Amino acid sequence: MQQLALKIDVDTYRGTREGVPQLVEALKRHNAQATFFFSLGPDHTGRAIKRIFRPGFLGKVSRTSVVEHYGIKTLLYGTLLPAPDIGKKCASEMRMVQLAGFEVGIHCYDHIRWQDYVAGKDAEWTRRELQRAVDRYTEIFGEAPHAHAAAGWQMNRHAFRLMQRFGFEYSSDTRGTYPFIPTWQAEIIACPQLPTTLPTLDELMNRDGITLDNVVEHILELTAEPPATGHVFTLHAELEGGKWLPIFEQLMQGWQEQGYELVSMRQYFQGLDASALPRREVLMQEVEGRVGKLSVAASDAVAGAA
Repeated sequence: MQQLALKIDVDTYRGTREGVPQLVEALKRHNAQATFFFSLGPDHTGRAIKRIFRPGFLGKVSRTSVVEHYGIKTLLYGTLLPAPDIGKKCASEMRMVQLAGFEVGIHCYDHIRWQDYVAGKDAEWTRRELQRAVDRYTEIFGEAPHAHAAAGWQMNRHAFRLMQRFGFEYSSDTRGTYPFIPTWQAEIIACPQLPTTLPTLDELMNRDGITLDNVVEHILELTAEPPATGHVFTLHAELEGGKWLPIFEQLMQGWQEQGYELVSMRQYFQGLDASALPRREVLMQEVEGRVGKLSVAASDAVAGAA
């Protein structure tokens, strides 16, 4: 049976408190597995207001009804309202996910800091941010983390090196078409990348005629012919764990009817031959429907994958 891995990014305090429990129950209803990647430090979502000056940001906000999904309080955290410390306030909710039988991993310490700044930061800044996340994860779960999924698919050379140095089994920091061993300007990073292979709901919604009424049909068309290495779908606790939960449940049902087994990232990784993964160069490129440049696996022609 072909596998489709569900990668759940948990960005905010509200998403952890409200979206995560709803997703756990939905996954149980569909006998599906998934991996929850948690933001472990302060929720500074309100500081994202700086992105208003980035090309395309206002268009994305208008397409996805940010206030409706995130709530006014969340959009003021770190500016007019103090930032709640997610890891301290929601440790029990996070442990509940693991106790319910789901894999957990690191998304980041401070989502806004990582997503907005890591691309241009040096080795010490990057190490310090990741160390904060590793320490908090270990404090909450009583064990070292084994997996990472970068906030906003934002990385730099130092971050990729740290995936290897921290001994992660795998990482999911990129967009691409199949799993690979990453290289950064020809430097090999010995930590497999399991890239997100499908567009996210917020990237698709209200673009090219795609609406709540037909987005499920559109995504199921993309997955109708399964690739040899299956798929990775990224969802967000704030979106699919909230207003878009019915859409996510329709997707799970549709994928299972297409013959997919819905698995965690670790299960997906264990189904691969890690020794045979190709090497691919990671580039910073734009992805349709998302603002700014993301970590993207270059084409085989560029990467020289074997």
